[in-house]
Amino acid sequence: MQLEPLDTDLWHATHAFKANGLPITTRMTVVRLPGRKLFIHSPIPMQPGSALLRQLQSLGSVAFVVAPNKMHHLFLAPCAAAFPGAVVYGPQGLAQKRPDLAATLHALPAGDLPEWLPELEHFAFEGIPAGNESVWFHRPSATLIVTDLLQRMAGDLPWLTQAYATLTGVRRQMAVPLTVRALVRDRTAAARSAAHVLRWPFTRVVTAHNQVIDSEAHAQAAQALSVFLSAS
Repeated sequence: MQLEPLDTDLWHATHAFKANGLPITTRMTVVRLPGRKLFIHSPIPMQPGSALLRQLQSLGSVAFVVAPNKMHHLFLAPCAAAFPGAVVYGPQGLAQKRPDLAATLHALPAGDLPEWLPELEHFAFEGIPAGNESVWFHRPSATLIVTDLLQRMAGDLPWLTQAYATLTGVRRQMAVPLTVRALVRDRTAAARSAAHVLRWPFTRVVTAHNQVIDSEAHAQAAQALSVFLSAS
């Protein structure tokens, strides 16, 4: 695992593992804010003395570590331990799910924090309480950063992962997977949030599973999120 640049002050790294027996990859995104403060989104394993750790240390000082939804918390504690000076954020409900993290976990606000503005904006996507996912916009690079909300599993994948991607609708295009759509509890709120996402002028979408979309990203996201807008 190592960081690869996506844009100025924007990097990513992926980690392969199994989730409930399913071979998948997950992506960590790193944003460098003014003052060389680093923001880590959806951390992956952070081994002491690893090349990944050294890369992060060379880029700046890790100031924020964020679990962007209630599913992406597996590697939060090791990352927080690697950077004891960082403020650790998670969505509403994560502290109840992970009481071992409660003492160090700050609740991610629904809207923006001044520490991240104007470079990095976010809001909590409404209507899907099982995930409570926040979505992010890195304005300098025009990049939308999502976790499970939008997925695109392309390339050479294990047969089980290919089957999962096909069944959930994310094998051939970027889409809201059926597993996420099934968790919607407030369609009006989800539609409102989808419209909010599409107001951002992004030209790139970074997903956690598994593609970075650089071509016609806004149009692809609009097509994917139309499942909420058409249901409102």
